[in-house]
Amino acid sequence: MSDIKNLKPECIWRNFYKLTQVPRPSGHLEKIQQFLLDFGKEAGVETFKDPAGNIVMRKPATSGYENKKGVILQAHMDMVPQKTPESTHNFETDPIQPWIDGEWVKAKGTTLGADNGLGVAAIMAIMEDKTLKHGPIDALITADEETGMYGANDLPEGELQGDILMNLDSEHWGKFVIGSAGGIDITATLDYKEVETDAEDAAVRLTVKNLRGGHSGLEIHEGRGNANKLMVQMVREAIEELDARLAVWHGGNMRNAIPFKAETILTLPKENIAAMKELAEDWKETFNDEFKLIEPQGIEVIVEEVETPKTEIPVEIQDNIVDAIYACYDGVIRFIPAYPNVVETSSNLAIIDIEGGKASIKILARSSREDMKDYVVKTLESCFSMAGMKVETAGSYGGWDPNPDSEILHLLLKEYKELFGEDGIIQVDHAGLECSVILGKYPWLDVVSLGPTMKSPHTTTERALIATVEPFWTLLKKTLEDVPEKR
Repeated sequence: MSDIKNLKPECIWRNFYKLTQVPRPSGHLEKIQQFLLDFGKEAGVETFKDPAGNIVMRKPATSGYENKKGVILQAHMDMVPQKTPESTHNFETDPIQPWIDGEWVKAKGTTLGADNGLGVAAIMAIMEDKTLKHGPIDALITADEETGMYGANDLPEGELQGDILMNLDSEHWGKFVIGSAGGIDITATLDYKEVETDAEDAAVRLTVKNLRGGHSGLEIHEGRGNANKLMVQMVREAIEELDARLAVWHGGNMRNAIPFKAETILTLPKENIAAMKELAEDWKETFNDEFKLIEPQGIEVIVEEVETPKTEIPVEIQDNIVDAIYACYDGVIRFIPAYPNVVETSSNLAIIDIEGGKASIKILARSSREDMKDYVVKTLESCFSMAGMKVETAGSYGGWDPNPDSEILHLLLKEYKELFGEDGIIQVDHAGLECSVILGKYPWLDVVSLGPTMKSPHTTTERALIATVEPFWTLLKKTLEDVPEKR
């Protein structure tokens, strides 16, 4: 038995533990979809899977509450699959191993999946509880939020029956989100014909790792190191100074996660191996000095001699791609003038895969302004087009415009003050939330997002603050009971 099932409130932690035992990485949701269908049937509520792969549950109003406004509780079922280098975890088959570390719940060697498993667990607790008082409730548990909001984007119109949307995918207890950024996936690709490696050359694997990584919406403003951007500095110098050639590059693995590790394979004259190791040591010292306050755990740069590959990238293509990676903007571009502590526009150079005659570079750009989102796209298109790469966009979603007059927001703020004796905080997030997509299909909804406190989602240090889950549950129950009646 996991210790977390003994935490309070038992109804949420018990359900969260069950979720951790069902594999649910983005793109592999068959098991979690079936689990939720079975749960809904057991809870005695109407439950179905829609054509987009979302799970919808419907719970009728408590007797006497039939005239309340309908509430849609929304969370996403998938989780980001990240693991430590030494972990052998298989996200498609293995359960997550949650454990208690002081005031936090963490996972052993992997992401925890509290993003957004705690939101789903809260919905499950609402659906199975026969003692709660509430109006009609829909639950929308969406598919593949982390990889492109596919479930929300393909949500059928007319499926939801409600007036209020409460998204349970925020990570700061006591803060109520009323706006978020839009985003777009940018992919640059190039097919090339490999050339033979000089038979006299040696080869090394160059690795930069042990960066913190993080959520490219929530933590992009912290200036954390991007493994791909650190790698390109070393690769370019090795090419210029040591006659190195690029054969392979793999860095990052999720579009919405800041890459914490990158590896390249370089070929170079045997007599330059020692100089390559010195170069790496120099850069390691530079990186750790530059990021000493942001990456205090220590950035690692490792050079290992490996078998020389038979082929590598042609010089001209190599130089163009390296130049483009170097030039590619990464990080915060602008803050919101009206909310100077909130990022407006950013770019995350997330994934680089170059090997076997194919180069692919994947970026997630975010902005709460459509014109700035378009500006970032054109900036990145220009950058990679000059390297001869084909640039495509996909998965675009708009921002969620704040509504400070929201009725559900002011009810939550009132309940929060009465329950906990302090004022709640209204917030606009840079992280993308599905609210904007759902509003595009259901524009009349009154929308707010809330949740217990989590830190470092999308990383192996993801953790949930235990003490915030019980008040979150208390507020959720009280608010559902006090939802206003339909006019």
